[in-house]
Amino acid sequence: MGVTATSAAPPRYSSVDALRGLTVAAMLLVNNPGDWSHVYAPLLHAPWHGCTPTDLIFPTFLFIVGVSIALALNPRLERGDARGALSRTVLTRAARILGLGLLLHLCAWWAFDLAHYRVMGVLQRIGLCFGAAGLCAIWLPARAQWPLLIALLGGYGLLLAAGGSYEPYANLASRFDTQWLGVHVYQLEPGLGRGHDPEGLLSTLGALATTLLGLRAGGWLRAGRVRALWLAGAVCMALGYAASYVQPLNKNLWTSSYVLWTGGIACWTLAALHLAIDRHGWPALGRALGVNAIAAYAGSAFLLYALVAAGWLEPLYRHAFAAWMTPRFGPTLPSLAYALAFVALWWGVVRLLDARRIYFKI
Repeated sequence: MGVTATSAAPPRYSSVDALRGLTVAAMLLVNNPGDWSHVYAPLLHAPWHGCTPTDLIFPTFLFIVGVSIALALNPRLERGDARGALSRTVLTRAARILGLGLLLHLCAWWAFDLAHYRVMGVLQRIGLCFGAAGLCAIWLPARAQWPLLIALLGGYGLLLAAGGSYEPYANLASRFDTQWLGVHVYQLEPGLGRGHDPEGLLSTLGALATTLLGLRAGGWLRAGRVRALWLAGAVCMALGYAASYVQPLNKNLWTSSYVLWTGGIACWTLAALHLAIDRHGWPALGRALGVNAIAAYAGSAFLLYALVAAGWLEPLYRHAFAAWMTPRFGPTLPSLAYALAFVALWWGVVRLLDARRIYFKI
């Protein structure tokens, strides 16, 4: 990881930074309630099938990863930068993201005294998708990226269908992860040893499709083709909704219907923010989080693990929020208040970093 303090940053789309930042803020909000037993339903993932507002967060972030790849790499390809050198840069950064994810999980394993180390996770999936989509952007022209995206959607959808079940632990993705990751998955079925990981290996194929959709959206954004974003969003949502009758919307499995539904919403969100911020000058709310996403996400995780390891998290929540709020408002509001305070803390940190033009990169 490096730290830069420079005024020579390349041109950026403030709408992309804002969307990335708002997505990171949403991640911090849903990942850090004061009390997991008392959380408002929209701030929880669907128990299995379905799609809540919380289930839109991670695919939106991967969509923005794809958009950012297009905005960063396409100009360099057009000016003739060596593809081999660009590939090494992409793979090096992908390895760093993946390595940071492994380090975070090592800290979580120690802080929470977990029985098993978890190999896969959010940053690991981002690293894999960034690397694969980056290589696609470098070596495949746009006309070849579309067939690859369609092949991923169709092929992965058929794989899951051939697995014979979409139910927990019995589906093909879970069985694949149990075979190759063993006990190093997110959760194990009690007594049977079958595992499941919502950021597992096989379901990363669906996540890569989301990233490739973002890659194409980034090309449209750079070309000023906002109508293409609106049209693609409508088509994806319609196809995703229709496909959900055949293959359910499911974040844990990252089904093809889920890719299309969430990708369509992401296309519309990007188009709306681009028109509002880049073209009409609305404030880029969330931009500071967007340009320091790694600092906010990794820093907040390290802080959480430190609080847990020191035994301070529960007393902090109880004295600062629950003790005086619960008798007045019930147990759910103080849990949300803690999460909002956590987001506000890191929003303040990145605002200070942004004011000093300090940006953490990996």
